[in-house]
Amino acid sequence: MKKYLNNLYITQPEVNIGREGLTLVIYNDDKKVGQFPAHNFENIICFNYTGMSPAAMALCLEQKVCVSFLTRTGKILGQVTGHPSGNVLLRRAQYRIADDEALSLLFAKLFIEAKLFNSIRTLAKFIKDHNSNEAVNEVNQIRFGLIKSRKRIKECNDLESLRGIEGDTSRNYFQVFNKLILQQKLDFVFNDRRRRPPTDPVNAMLSLTYGMTRVLYENALVTVGLDPYVGFLHRDRPGRKSLALDMMEELRSYLADRFVLTLINRRQITISDFYFKKDGAVLFNDDGIKKYLDLWNKKLQETITHPFLNERISIGLIPYVQSMLLARTLRGDLDTYPPTMIV
Repeated sequence: MKKYLNNLYITQPEVNIGREGLTLVIYNDDKKVGQFPAHNFENIICFNYTGMSPAAMALCLEQKVCVSFLTRTGKILGQVTGHPSGNVLLRRAQYRIADDEALSLLFAKLFIEAKLFNSIRTLAKFIKDHNSNEAVNEVNQIRFGLIKSRKRIKECNDLESLRGIEGDTSRNYFQVFNKLILQQKLDFVFNDRRRRPPTDPVNAMLSLTYGMTRVLYENALVTVGLDPYVGFLHRDRPGRKSLALDMMEELRSYLADRFVLTLINRRQITISDFYFKKDGAVLFNDDGIKKYLDLWNKKLQETITHPFLNERISIGLIPYVQSMLLARTLRGDLDTYPPTMIV
């Protein structure tokens, strides 16, 4: 089992990263403010910063540390990674499946079935914990609809029909997402999913959290030797890492949505952590992004019992474990890929 390593987040625009030997050195206006052994980190995630020296970048490549560049909305601008691991036979198996719609459909169904299962669990948890809430009946209706849609997945004969089910269930699920917000209801109002740009604090947090989840999957897929650009559900598009998008569907509700709801309902994030741009976009301010990232890192280090391995692992390791299981399936070591369905 891979050891879970920390992530380093760079949020201040004036910060630079340099190198001394095997150590990453953090400079703020040419003043050294911190230093860390490079091998302490699995990922370095950068938001609006001034630069990283070529020597520091080379050290990250040597130590297999992935450097990702994100906007404050969670959009991934680019990544720096070393040579892909694994062998060409694994990637050839992946490409053959991606070129075969019938085989792609088998994997795509598993990704979406897990997404619906975890979405149903999120709604069921709300109903169980807040059964006196006036929104319970409406939430329960959507839950029943998702259960029916999950059964329909088995009847799908093509990817287009599956994408239609996924799109319909996402819209229905988000119809009641605002009902799951129980605190700070005047400040955190969710009407519908808005991405580019997010126009309210809830969408701002969802977009960023989906982006952070996607980074975990992209890095994990490269680590096990798979090509994150070639997926089975999402269509090929230049620059799109389709397999990472496929696999993160499993964790959207369980990890990302629940994390955002927790931040709001526990008042760990407040309206003062955001700023509102003139063009209507809503983003975290400097203090807010630091608070968010600290809470995100703590979330990733929480442990669960993995449903397939039956081992205690960090939540942040789920993308790596699932990528490893997918690779084993493509190699023929497993008969069927076991998606993430958390009870």
